[in-house]
Amino acid sequence: MTEANPTPYGSTEHYDVVVIGAGVSGMYALHHLREMGLSVRVYDGATDVGGTWWYNRYPGARVDGPGSPFYCYTFSEELMNEWDWAETQSEQSAVLAYLEHVADRFDLRRDIQFETWVQDARYDEAAQRWTVETSTGIRASAQFLICAVGALSTANLPDIPGIHDFEGDCHHTGRWPHEPVRFEGKGVAVIGTGSSGIQSIPEIAKSAEHLTVFQRTAQYSFPARNRAITPEEMAKARAEWDSFRAKMLANVGGFPYDMQPRSALDATPEEREAHYEKLWQRGGFRFFLDLYSDIAISEEANRSLADFVRGKIREIVRDPETARKLMPDHFVMTKRPILDDGYFETYNRDNVTLVDLREDPIERFTRKSVVTRSGEHPIDMLVLATGFDAISGTMLRLDPRGRGGLSLKDRWADRFHSYLGITIAGFPNLFMIHGPGSPGVFYNMPLGAERQMSWIGDCMRHVRENQLGSVEPTRESEEAWAAEVAALAGATLFPRTDSWWTGANVEGKPRYFCAYLGGSIYYQRIADVAAQDYAGFAFEPAHDTEGAQAS
Repeated sequence: MTEANPTPYGSTEHYDVVVIGAGVSGMYALHHLREMGLSVRVYDGATDVGGTWWYNRYPGARVDGPGSPFYCYTFSEELMNEWDWAETQSEQSAVLAYLEHVADRFDLRRDIQFETWVQDARYDEAAQRWTVETSTGIRASAQFLICAVGALSTANLPDIPGIHDFEGDCHHTGRWPHEPVRFEGKGVAVIGTGSSGIQSIPEIAKSAEHLTVFQRTAQYSFPARNRAITPEEMAKARAEWDSFRAKMLANVGGFPYDMQPRSALDATPEEREAHYEKLWQRGGFRFFLDLYSDIAISEEANRSLADFVRGKIREIVRDPETARKLMPDHFVMTKRPILDDGYFETYNRDNVTLVDLREDPIERFTRKSVVTRSGEHPIDMLVLATGFDAISGTMLRLDPRGRGGLSLKDRWADRFHSYLGITIAGFPNLFMIHGPGSPGVFYNMPLGAERQMSWIGDCMRHVRENQLGSVEPTRESEEAWAAEVAALAGATLFPRTDSWWTGANVEGKPRYFCAYLGGSIYYQRIADVAAQDYAGFAFEPAHDTEGAQAS
């Protein structure tokens, strides 16, 4: 391993690579880079590993993706063999315990500095290195900078008149306290009905004296049907791990399942209804994986599923007026698919009230209430389930400076320029994991982090073995990649719905669909780029080391 050099050249610590973030992606980046023999330092603002799973401790927080045991790292069969998952939709504490085990198993913490925010990151063109300044006063230099900052990590806080005057407890689901939050005897308001809202609302309702849900957008939600994983299921996953992993690599979303090739329009209405009912009763993320192949492409196919879910809402929710408010009017699946544990049933409780903000918007907060157009709602506690400045928000908060002091905020003012969703023109030797223009949240994120980091590691190796100083994409390759991302999205219904996927939840954010929807095709595309001598990239020869250091 290349030795870190923390003492020469004043107070600057020198590494081969600095990684920002110690969540799922940053932890794997550290492990992979160590295996390459590089010196690495990771900085994270939390007190331990976990990233999103360290922060998101709200009631009901669970994996609402494909579930265990396949929401996990795949690089180590030994790791798979030694960790037992308890439930199909693992709760937050179980996922965090797993990540803590990974950190112990591979001794990751010795190269991570916690409670440390990177406050400044600048590229030194003469030295061909990145310099970062931290909240703890540490200054570090590295040839490469990896931003594993998380696609869902910068909280989106609503700007509502008087919200800072509210005197009760206020918690954002993405920044939940580590100590227990008690709801007994309290009037609680929840703003937002995305994934975190739909997971937390049934749990809060169980103990709150009264819960008022302020719904910004009615959602399609599907039963999680969480259950215990049997010993036989874990044994099968381990015995057939190679086969499962091969399926994950081939699957469009990185899951070990075969996709449904049939069109909804090839089935009769009765066949569709029966198929949807079967999936609804089984529940879980496979609902989406076993759907007809054209749900996200054909308006007619989409309508058949949307009508089915709206029928379920009418069937479950006893009050017709509340059921009406809960009816989504957008294309199903074009917002983040949500799994729930009794969400719609919660509105049958006597202590739960639904306020539709489209019909009755919030006008202001007072010290003890929320005031909507129709009147005042006294509350003791406010829960903001208002989501995140997703995909791009944390990179923009970091705001690294590239060539000529170029600010990322300026570079991304009109759109989130990238090549392959990994690199940015004007920012040499900077790599993103799950950045804009990659599959990101549309792919099994631990597996996606492994696959992107493997490519990044190979690119770094290419630079170092060929005595090059830097690598960055050309603006032409960025434009071509943006067109490819847009073409894939444009063939679907996704861009036609306002969502955090399109930036619609953050005022002033560029509005377009910025995720790569090619799934596993993406990984073949980036492999092809590497095989073609990194087509679309510009490499710079290494500068004279002594001259660069002297400068």
